[in-house]
Amino acid sequence: MNMTHYMELLAVNQPWNLIIFMAIPIVLAETLAITELYLLFTRKFEGAVYYLNRFAGIAVGVYFIGIIYYIVTNAIIPITIAGEWRTVIDVIAVGSYVIAGLPLVWIALQELGLVNKRLGHEHKLKIHAICVALFLVFGHVAMISGMIDPSILGYKAPHTMEMNHDMPSEHMDHMK
Repeated sequence: MNMTHYMELLAVNQPWNLIIFMAIPIVLAETLAITELYLLFTRKFEGAVYYLNRFAGIAVGVYFIGIIYYIVTNAIIPITIAGEWRTVIDVIAVGSYVIAGLPLVWIALQELGLVNKRLGHEHKLKIHAICVALFLVFGHVAMISGMIDPSILGYKAPHTMEMNHDMPSEHMDHMK
C-alpha cells in the first residue's frame, strides 16, 4: 500500500518518530484540552489544574515551533522542490498537521505574555478554547487524510524492483 508522507514520517524510525511527532504533542495537547474544559466549567484561575494548563500550553506551543521548523525545512520544501507530492491528499495531510500546530503556538505566546496582554482571564480562556478547537480540527484532518492511500487519487509509486522475466509463471502468483 502507498502512504502519504505524513504516514511515512510516523512509520519510519520506529518508535522514535511516532513518539516525537505524535505521542509527545498529543499528550501535551490533550492535557491542555482536558484542563481547558475544567477551567471553562469551574472558572478557577489558580491552583494545580490552572498551572498544569499553562505549562501544557507553553510546552506544546514551543514544541510545535520545533516540529513546524523541522517539517518545513526537511519535508515541505524538499518535497515541493523535487515535485514529489503524492497527490493533493498528501499536501492536505502534511499541511494540516503543520497548520494544527499554529493555534498551539498562539496559546504559548499568550501564556508567555507576548500576545493578548491586555485581555482578562475570560477573554484569554475564549482564545484558548478556540485555539484548542482549531488544533483538534486540523489535527484530525491531518490524521484522517494521512491514512488515505494516495493511489486512490492516482498516485503511482516509482518501481523499485524490476520483474525477472525468466521467472516461471507459477511463481508469479505468489508475488501478488
